[in-house]
Amino acid sequence: MIEILNPEELSRARDTGALVGSILQSLKARATVGVNLLELDEWTKEMIADAGAESCYVDYAPSFGRGPFGHYVCTAVNDAVLHGMPHDYALADGDLLTLDLAVSLRGIAADAAISFIVGETKAPEDLAMIDATERALAAGIAAVRPGARVGDLSRAIGTVLREAGYPINREFGGHGIGSTMHQDPHVANDGRPGRGYILRPGLLLALEPWVMADTDRLVTDDDGWTLRSATGSRTAHTEHTIAVTATGAEVLTLPPSA
Repeated sequence: MIEILNPEELSRARDTGALVGSILQSLKARATVGVNLLELDEWTKEMIADAGAESCYVDYAPSFGRGPFGHYVCTAVNDAVLHGMPHDYALADGDLLTLDLAVSLRGIAADAAISFIVGETKAPEDLAMIDATERALAAGIAAVRPGARVGDLSRAIGTVLREAGYPINREFGGHGIGSTMHQDPHVANDGRPGRGYILRPGLLLALEPWVMADTDRLVTDDDGWTLRSATGSRTAHTEHTIAVTATGAEVLTLPPSA
């Protein structure tokens, strides 16, 4: 399913995006050394409820997971990169943490992810990897315009990641979003320009570059959800929900101070 939102629905999407950005910023501030991943999940649950919103994750049970997910935020640490299930783990200095959050408010969903280093020990290679995903996301957003094709966005994202030296997994990537969290079209993190769905104003896309330091192969934890690098290498993941406008893209999930 591909949805094209009308102006009233886009207004609601802005509210949802602002909520997602705000919650992620709050979680990042709270994600200090010694904080447990389960505490982050509980705080997320409380903030979603306080906003009168609904989690897109807690009852999520797609074919690729061992569902339902049963938690409110994805917490991926170090070699984990996607669908990180919160568990009893206290954050340590130097951990590379990815928080991925999707929420629905008044019938419209938004989805975003951030990667950052916990504590004071910040390895240059980790910072470079996070920076590469952020630059790739910016390149993908810059390629958005009416009449562009999904492949144009994929190529823009992939060019940045490849030039930074990272292998690219094309199985999991960006996606359409709207009244539900995951919709068509799939937006791979590399691809051929001029191919795929033609973008139209009112389309919402969640663009999400992610990489693993030295592999493009994933392995799945025993929880049936958490995806890790096959080599145990570190990972990073950055995501925004954007709306296609008449002139380009509007980023909906920026934090309040951005």
